[in-house]
Amino acid sequence: MKQLKSILALSLSGILAIAPLSCSHSTDATELNSPDGTILSLDAETGIIKTAIPERAQGQEDVVALRHAPMDSVRVGFIGQGMRGPGAVYRFANIDRTSIKALCDKHADRLARGQQYLADAGRPKADEYSGEEGWKELCERPDIDLVYITTDWENHVPMAVYAMEHGKNVAVEVPAAMNLDECWQLVNTAEKTRLHCMMLENCVYDFFELTTLNMARQGLFGDIVHVEGSYIHNLDDFWDAYEGNWRLDFNEKHRGDVYATHGMGPACQIADIHRGNKMDYIVSMDTKAFTGPGIVEKQGRKNDSFQNGDHTMSMIKTAKGQTIHIQHDVLNPRPYTRMYQVTGTDGFANKYPIEGYAFREIKDCDGVPDHENLTYHDFVPESVKASLMERYKHPIQAETEATARKVGGHGGMDYIMDYRLVYCLLNGLPLDQDVYDAAEWSSISELSRISIANSSAPVEVPDFTRGAWKKLDGYHHFMKGE
Repeated sequence: MKQLKSILALSLSGILAIAPLSCSHSTDATELNSPDGTILSLDAETGIIKTAIPERAQGQEDVVALRHAPMDSVRVGFIGQGMRGPGAVYRFANIDRTSIKALCDKHADRLARGQQYLADAGRPKADEYSGEEGWKELCERPDIDLVYITTDWENHVPMAVYAMEHGKNVAVEVPAAMNLDECWQLVNTAEKTRLHCMMLENCVYDFFELTTLNMARQGLFGDIVHVEGSYIHNLDDFWDAYEGNWRLDFNEKHRGDVYATHGMGPACQIADIHRGNKMDYIVSMDTKAFTGPGIVEKQGRKNDSFQNGDHTMSMIKTAKGQTIHIQHDVLNPRPYTRMYQVTGTDGFANKYPIEGYAFREIKDCDGVPDHENLTYHDFVPESVKASLMERYKHPIQAETEATARKVGGHGGMDYIMDYRLVYCLLNGLPLDQDVYDAAEWSSISELSRISIANSSAPVEVPDFTRGAWKKLDGYHHFMKGE
């Protein structure tokens, strides 16, 4: 705080010099530390660090609730057949009115698995692309409606932008972008081309998250006060599976919450972010890098300047006065958790480590056992929880649950994610996740870095919609006929 007061005193205009590129904490009170080279300014009145929001290009409009003409079928090309790609091909082979036109991977031998899934489903063999530039040939094909990208993080934006520039809708794995410049590239390209750009955030389709969101829409929690989310998943078994060591390499070179979207997605949907609400600012901090350097040494290398702390936590304030708490730890032996807690004025939901609901009052409703002695000081009994979850089961879950459990993909949520993407394209509906979701949820990576590098100073979350967040009133899954 002493450093921040000094900055305020020295910057009446609110514009400060940029420090040399560095991932260390700022030691000079007259400088703002910009780890990714982003131009920063300081609001002298609020003490909030801001990044530039580029003006929308002349003649360009927002793509909030973007609709296209309904499709007869969705013709897909898949880029990336490593860890996540084959499963996506398998799921699409089990979704009606889809046509898998092409598969691409840098390594030609990786295409066989996806081709086998197609053969098993009685589907025609897809055309194949490989090598360093094969993905561009796929994007240039005239007979593809959707390019589905499951590569390493740093290729997401170049591929997504190229695909949109060649007339393709895009679905891109998480995170969609790794810094603010990339976030703006996605937004500006989607607005320029008027094409869908969806990040493949699957956790918003988890059965518990869907049911809880539906409960919130029905008013069971009252006003939403606070939401929590995280990605806490020890990756010891996976580090060597990332080709070229790209995932550990990114953590070696960058501080901050580099993988925030699994926690952000469900939190932002239930808080109506850019649908009548927006994130105002973020405050982040991290621990020392205790574990990372040891993982590097196990790989036969040494890194005395491993950047990412073991544990990162961020607090976000929304325009409607709510708070969102996000955490990240992929290095230590903790049980998997996405946290996912929802606090409302009338109720509470919790997914990890124990699923449960608590309410100030449960109104009488059909199918709910006698609850005369329930108290909001504890979770409702399992029988009541089960009845409530059945009564408030999300319509999307009710429609897809049996097939989702059979096809699978993280318990079925991957299937629902792909099914909904196809459903919306077939019916000419706005997607469940749009390019602004992709940008906002992914932006936490750099925004948390900026906050940490400036002694946990508050950093404004850019309005990627440039004012269009007021157009919609609450999060909504569009359904056929709407």
